[in-house]
Amino acid sequence: MEVEIVALVVSPVHAYEGRPQDGPAADPRLGAVEEVTVRAGLGLVGDRYFNQPVHRRAAVTFFDADALTTVADQLGLAAVPDPHLVRRNVVVRGFPVDTLAVRRLPSGERVPGKAFTLDSGAGPVRFQAHRPANPCAWMDVAVAQGAFKALRGHGGIRTEPLTDGVLRLGPASLLIEERGG
Repeated sequence: MEVEIVALVVSPVHAYEGRPQDGPAADPRLGAVEEVTVRAGLGLVGDRYFNQPVHRRAAVTFFDADALTTVADQLGLAAVPDPHLVRRNVVVRGFPVDTLAVRRLPSGERVPGKAFTLDSGAGPVRFQAHRPANPCAWMDVAVAQGAFKALRGHGGIRTEPLTDGVLRLGPASLLIEERGG
């Protein structure tokens, strides 16, 4: 399916640490780039989580830009917030990426996350979705008052890169792998 990569962030430092009431430590647009280099099992070159063993299964975060449109509507905002403010590595428009993460069925059964490939013109890059990237209280400061609650269930996903490659802003193709394939 066709999607659009609307924001890419490779951040060497945390922008949101400490207490939200103290404000961001760094400019939230810090790390906004036009392309990223992905390394299998390591993450995004230059990002603070690159080659960090504890973050291998969560090295690259994805976010659905349409969630911000919903937040703007729910909160009565005059404009849709800048997608860089959520501080996810890859922000796409055109597919609900949250549906790719690990989830639990009402029966308690755990459904594994899905593998997917994203190609923005430089060749396909494969990822394995793992857990949700839940929003934090910083969203009320960085995005808008009430965004923390509004983004619950729509905060994005944490993924593990399975192949090397490059992702660029603009049109892209997203292919979700079927189970057993």
